[in-house]
Amino acid sequence: MEYRLIRSGRRKTIGIQVKDGNVIVRAPLRTSLKEIEAFVERSEGWIEKHLREQEKQKAQRESEIASGQAAGKLTWPELEALAQEAVRVIPQRVAYYAPLIGVTYGRITIRNQRSRWGSCSAKGNLNFNCLLCLAPPGVLDAVVVHELCHRKEMNHSKRFYEEVLRVYPDYHKDHAWLKEHGQELLQRLPANRQ
Repeated sequence: MEYRLIRSGRRKTIGIQVKDGNVIVRAPLRTSLKEIEAFVERSEGWIEKHLREQEKQKAQRESEIASGQAAGKLTWPELEALAQEAVRVIPQRVAYYAPLIGVTYGRITIRNQRSRWGSCSAKGNLNFNCLLCLAPPGVLDAVVVHELCHRKEMNHSKRFYEEVLRVYPDYHKDHAWLKEHGQELLQRLPANRQ
């Protein structure tokens, strides 16, 4: 699998980003190529899934632009299918990042909320919005890391953000995407069932 490798002295872990059909691997300076190759190989299914999703999203966006339509409201069956995808995908991302952060967690609940993207209770139970599966993959990872870091710091202090950035250096970029486009995603929720 082709990928671009970026090494950094500040990184502590290997991370993978799929962006615009390209695979970017970020690794600490001292990580061996063999270790990086093994990591990429283990993540191959995840990478291919996101490449396919991005291709599909790109085709959909191009089709919407060509027809002059914005993404409309989801139907209830579409929302249910999205929730099922979130139940499959989000716990995998939580299980991936929790050991990197060095925390445990309780129950994971997937909802279709109209205001919040994620939350972490004092008992370590995590809630996530299924609409995150409509966002770029990095945005979902940013929210997962944010909530898991609350298992160390139940606040938004400097120490909290240092921990977030240690594990996910692209956090600010993906968080900015969510601030800019989050409202568009929330507007896709169907009206309440009668």
